[in-house]
This record gives sequence, C-alpha cells and structure tokens, in this order.
Amino acid sequence: QVQLVESGGGLVQAGGSLRLSCAASGRTLSSYTVGWFRQAPGKEREVVGAMSWSGSDTYYTDSVKCRFTISGDSAKTYVSLEMNSLKPEDTAVSYCGARSGSDTRPSRPYNYWGRGTQVTVAS
Repeated sequence: QVQLVESGGGLVQAGGSLRLSCAASGRTLSSYTVGWFRQAPGKEREVVGAMSWSGSDTYYTDSVKCRFTISGDSAKTYVSLEMNSLKPEDTAVSYCGARSGSDTRPSRPYNYWGRGTQVTVAS
C-alpha cells in the first residue's frame, strides 16, 4: 500500500519551466513503477512518462520527449517531473500513479493515484 500526493503545479508563461513532485507515504517506491499522467480540458487522460529504480528504461510519450524529464530521489520516496519549454497545449491536470514492478510500458494499469495538480501555461 502506498499513498501519493502531487505538488508543484501552477501558472507559468509559455517557454517557462515547472517541476512537479510526487511524494509517497506508507512505503518507499523502490519496488514500483511511477507514472505521470495529464488530462487536458476536453481530452482523455494520457500517459506522460514513467520510471522505475530497476528494470526497464524510462518511458516518455512522444509529445514531451526532449522537454520533460522524470527522476527519483535517493530515498525512493519522491518522483519529479521536470517540465521545460512549456507550451499552452501542456495545460492540464497532472497526476502521478504507481504500480508494482519495474515495467514502464503504458499497457498495464496503475493501482495507486494522487489527486492531481493543475498546470496552466499562459500564451
């Protein structure tokens, strides 16, 4: 069992940067894959990326490659999403999720979720 809380959302100008954090409680994330998701107005939730501390490579969806970076801390209780060169179309509610295992591919469901944090990119 793990609980997740996102933080770091806010309003940013186009071209700027934000760092989102996903904090875990209850246990460390060492045996989990942690994913970042976003849901833009009028659109379905989509996977942004995922990481694990062992196993497969980090995953990113094509729309954020070379702009976003997922990283974890040494204590294995935080996962960050560094977002650079933000665009208005990045505006969305961002969520982190977790599932057991080290497979970062988006085909498997996530079992634990945070409540989301709003990211708004002004043009």
